[in-house]
Amino acid sequence: MKKALITGITGQDGSYLADLLLEKGYEVHGIIRRSSSFNTGRIEHLYDNKELGERLHLHFGDLTDAACLNQLLTQIQPDEIYNLGAQSHVRVSFDIPQSTGDIVGLGTLRLLDAIKQTGLIEKTRYYQASSSEMYGKVQAVPQVETTPFYPRSPYACAKVYGHWLTVNYRESYGMHASCGILFNHESPRRGETFVTRKITRAATRIKMGLQSDLHLGNLEAKRDWGYAKEYVYMMWLMLQQDKPDDYVVATNETHSVAEFVEETFSALDLDWRKYVKYDSRYDRPAEVDLLIGDPSKARNVLGWEPKVRFKELCGIMVDADLKLAKHERSLVNAGLV
Repeated sequence: MKKALITGITGQDGSYLADLLLEKGYEVHGIIRRSSSFNTGRIEHLYDNKELGERLHLHFGDLTDAACLNQLLTQIQPDEIYNLGAQSHVRVSFDIPQSTGDIVGLGTLRLLDAIKQTGLIEKTRYYQASSSEMYGKVQAVPQVETTPFYPRSPYACAKVYGHWLTVNYRESYGMHASCGILFNHESPRRGETFVTRKITRAATRIKMGLQSDLHLGNLEAKRDWGYAKEYVYMMWLMLQQDKPDDYVVATNETHSVAEFVEETFSALDLDWRKYVKYDSRYDRPAEVDLLIGDPSKARNVLGWEPKVRFKELCGIMVDADLKLAKHERSLVNAGLV
């Protein structure tokens, strides 16, 4: 039985990856940060299945704690490590740049060095969650693996550092380490402060009379949006190859935030212009205007290409959030909230 260690297991990607690995027969270990409240909602369903739940193990830890990482790797002896843990909100990274750099950038260094220090270089395969935000002020359209990076936020700068560290450890020590340069990927498990989920959550609550309007920043920013559940399969696929490498994971389509808003509200028979209001507080000091990735290398080398496209992705998220909004409405009607 293979053992996998996931940082960020309670997040969107980490939870979908845990689903996938458990289905494939892995023993899955996840690192979670200590909190005064439970933050394991995205993986609680796994404990409903006794067979899966017995192969899922959670450990308290943090990417800012090198001693803890060394101890966990020594204890677990993982065959695969997926580094998905991060302060992943781009706008927030401008407010807490030092913390973001410590977790996203130096956290990657601590984890890579822990693999080296514990003698796991030959045993353990490593996946680094790189980001399309590294392209920032894009130098070519579409973006591929060799497109120069031009980061436009503390988060993106930290991701560039983590990306090149991974390449450096691969080339310096022969580590089986791969980077997935994932473009925006969404799902019903996306955090509610991220723009796509913020939109679908608000639109469905407006439909159910629970909310009156939606405040957003730049509607003209364009992104390449895919389905997170498909993208985590690529993470796993990279670590099954004989040779490590870096891959762009994207749909090769770009759509503006305004298009996502329009598609979401239209699905609910609502006119978005009546409800959406501009709020400058959500603007970034330095904006990333256009991202569109070319996944040709992933298709040609690994045989992977996305199946869920923009319109279907919006529909998946709207359907899920509409169920939540209807449930919330029923609680309001019953006087329970």
